Amino acid sequence: MYKLLIADDEYEIRNGLSNYFPWGDVGFTVVSQADNGNQVMAYTESHEVDVLLCDIRMPIMTGIDVARELYLKKSPIKVIFLSGYKDFEFAQQALIYGVKNYIVKPTKYDELMNVFLSIKEELNQEKKQDTAQEGAISDKVISVIKNYVKERYRDASLEGAADLVHMSPYYISKYFKQKTGENFLDYVISVKMEKAAQFLKEIDYKTYEISEMIGYSNPKNFTRTFKKYFGKSPRDFRNAE
Repeated sequence: MYKLLIADDEYEIRNGLSNYFPWGDVGFTVVSQADNGNQVMAYTESHEVDVLLCDIRMPIMTGIDVARELYLKKSPIKVIFLSGYKDFEFAQQALIYGVKNYIVKPTKYDELMNVFLSIKEELNQEKKQDTAQEGAISDKVISVIKNYVKERYRDASLEGAADLVHMSPYYISKYFKQKTGENFLDYVISVKMEKAAQFLKEIDYKTYEISEMIGYSNPKNFTRTFKKYFGKSPRDFRNAE
């Protein structure tokens, strides 16, 4: 459900809109009411709101003032005005502040339904785009981390990867596991072992030399890890090729 805030200084209108329209059928839930613009701004400072249905003429701070403030704050809240016929030109001027639509009082059921169905579709499309964008960013981050490990396999570390993508090591550890299904350390080991296998196949290095080349100061640790990874020792691996 998308979150709707209704603002109108007339209690009967505000309460009627909140309680006598089937918001749930359209995909919205009324999270709060306000009777002036100051209350709107105070509420949106500390609560999530997707859409504001707001009277143009309110005391203390008008609907136009609210729309301007939200626009200047680059707020994603979508504003829909409630206006009398005499406010028609006034409402049109507010389009420069990103106001999505305006509904003329007294509100008609069909008009309210059509406007909010349209807004819901717009919100749905934005959500899809945000999800796709998050996916693209996620793919890029993982790609950067993997390339870092492949290029710096000898001394690749969680801290080094975290510095590269400007995230904390703790977060990177969880993030990498969540996105790839593999622990970061396991991925580093797999890259090291595959590189070691390449050296064993292509170049006549000693085992202790390969151990040093991929970042193991102790050849015994390298041999143990290699055997666990491939099921055979570096010597047996080379002899089998």
